[in-house]
Amino acid sequence: MSTATEHVNGYERQAADPVAQAEADAIRSKSYADTEAARIKAEAEAEATKIRAKEEAEKQRLANERAAMKLERDRVAHERHVAEQQRKAAEERAAKEKAERQAAEEAQQEADRAAEQQRSERYWKWGARGIYAVGLIIAAPVQFLHFWDPERPFLIAAPGLLEGFALVLACGAAWAVAHKRDVAPYRVGIMLGALIAAAINLYGGMTDRAIGFNAGLIGAIASLGGPIVLMAYEHGIAQKADGIPSYRERRAEEKKQKLEAAEKARAQAERAAAAKKAADEKAAQKREAEIEQGWRDEDRRNHHPEVWKVAEKLRSARGSATVTEQIWGDAWYLVTGSKRVGIDATIEEQSRAAQARMKAVGEMPILGDFAQVDSHRPRQAKRDPEAPDGRRFNGGTPPRRTPGDSQPVSPIAKKQASFERKSKPAVGGK
Repeated sequence: MSTATEHVNGYERQAADPVAQAEADAIRSKSYADTEAARIKAEAEAEATKIRAKEEAEKQRLANERAAMKLERDRVAHERHVAEQQRKAAEERAAKEKAERQAAEEAQQEADRAAEQQRSERYWKWGARGIYAVGLIIAAPVQFLHFWDPERPFLIAAPGLLEGFALVLACGAAWAVAHKRDVAPYRVGIMLGALIAAAINLYGGMTDRAIGFNAGLIGAIASLGGPIVLMAYEHGIAQKADGIPSYRERRAEEKKQKLEAAEKARAQAERAAAAKKAADEKAAQKREAEIEQGWRDEDRRNHHPEVWKVAEKLRSARGSATVTEQIWGDAWYLVTGSKRVGIDATIEEQSRAAQARMKAVGEMPILGDFAQVDSHRPRQAKRDPEAPDGRRFNGGTPPRRTPGDSQPVSPIAKKQASFERKSKPAVGGK
């Protein structure tokens, strides 16, 4: 192979070898391809990294947004919980303050009542004793005048005996009340002593002009009044100590019992009325059920006598009062063989025949003119003469047909062809 010498920039060189040139071109092409592939790969990786970074950023944004929303929900729920707790605490404080206020008011009222009771009891106590003392002051001089006798000076102690008798028995009655003993003997003694002193004062006023009737009468009243008032005071103290209710308390208790009895009677009347209403409703439902059962039995007896006879036997054997739905279903199954009540062999046969006819009509082949053509491919509209030719750019040559250009074969056409092949007689007697 000859080579031509060329001068390039003053130097001589030989023509390149085609094989070496091809190898060099291949190496360059491979290097370029590798470089380009590496570049494309790097760009793809960079783009993928960028996409992943965007996706991660979007995920992080969504996560941050969800976290912010959750934080907001938690904050709102916490604020709602705190508000609810504060509301409950405020209600509890208000209820506690109200209860304390009511308790303080009740305690104050109880203290006021106790103070009033003590005050009234103190007045009543000292008033009764004062009346007794005044009566003693009035009655004692009358008795002194009546019993004064210079020849028998010892009788001057008689008024002290009579008035002291009632006074000592009054002190004994007070002791009996304090120690929860029987007070009746002391009261009888007080009244006897008071009556004796009053009779002596009245007798002295009527017989002794030095005393006079008026003084005798007032002395008798004083002798009776003081012990009576003191005995009335001791009676009240005794009832209080024994826990005997007063007339007002008894009247309030009777009123409360009457109200409770009336409320109880009203509640009993309401319960009785509710029970009567429930019984009436139950009886009405029972009557309606019996009427409906009678209609049902009559209808079944008239329209299904064979099944009714079996149902009656089952009812009698099972000890049932009526032919229930379970008994009727069992009897229907025993007579007709069908588990569905109302369906017998005739109805099942008609239903199956109708279903078969409907299936045959729905799957039968299309008959008439152009049956196979119409069933194979649907008709297409005729081409408009004014429409442009779609083959103008290929020199008038029809386009090449490729798989999938035509419409697929219709399933009905496939069935029609299979039907015709099966119905066509075999050639040669085969």
